[in-house]
Amino acid sequence: MTEHSMSDQEQSYHYSVIARAIALIDQSDQPLSLDDLAAAMGMSTAHFQRLFSAWVGVSPKRYQQYLRLGHAKSLLAERFTTLEAAHAVGLSGSGRLHDLFLRWEAMSPGEFARKGAGLRIHWGWFDSPFGLALVMGTEKGICGMAFAAETGAEPAMADMRSRWPDAEYVEDPMALRSMVDAAFEQRGETALHMIGAPLQIKVWEALLRIPSGHVSTYSEIAQSVGSPRAVRAVGTAVGRNPVSWLIPCHRALRKSGALGGYHWGLPVKRAMLAYETLREDAASGKDGARNQAALAAAG
Repeated sequence: MTEHSMSDQEQSYHYSVIARAIALIDQSDQPLSLDDLAAAMGMSTAHFQRLFSAWVGVSPKRYQQYLRLGHAKSLLAERFTTLEAAHAVGLSGSGRLHDLFLRWEAMSPGEFARKGAGLRIHWGWFDSPFGLALVMGTEKGICGMAFAAETGAEPAMADMRSRWPDAEYVEDPMALRSMVDAAFEQRGETALHMIGAPLQIKVWEALLRIPSGHVSTYSEIAQSVGSPRAVRAVGTAVGRNPVSWLIPCHRALRKSGALGGYHWGLPVKRAMLAYETLREDAASGKDGARNQAALAAAG
């Protein structure tokens, strides 16, 4: 076995461990101790602490604080983004997914109307921080990303294929690997190929203007796309986003601070919001000293 394949295998294993740990944390009604989490993962406490902190950015204890039920409301109060202002100061190009550079291109309305006819879409399954992910892409970029932790693999595949029923689908994860690695490791470059109706494209473009670690509301998104009274239609377009995580529909909340719906399950949405917020805090130094102390204690 080559050094490269060993590295890929180890990376996949780490993704799996962290995804399982996050799932356990999210499903528990009570905070889980570090010892209990490590035991569930079949690891020593120190090893699990180091691995979790390296991948997620903070300790398991701190992560659980971000997953509390009031997290969405506090985000709305402290990190609400007015989309026009964010666009004016250039946040659409700087705060999103940290070092990840996104290029995107939208399919024309005529191409969309053909339901994918003449389009070759590669697909593959990948490990992610949020469980098993189905990723699809054309020669222009990633066009679909689904998360199967809550829905299951077969329904996720059927859902994605139903969006472009006349396309040719080819299983080829290697054709997508570099873009997927950029997306989940948050470095490098990936491209998006947005395939949707004109209103959907406008809504998804608005979502891309919400910086990582921040949120907005469905009504604010409707306002930003010039349809302030069409909140329900905008909400439907948010829910039909085919490229979850990269087009961040998880950053859209209700005015009340409630999470609203999420196509791939609310536990996934909560995990994504917590993951981004804690990374934003760590990058800004808000939790830096705490993180270093936790790592030092672990090792």
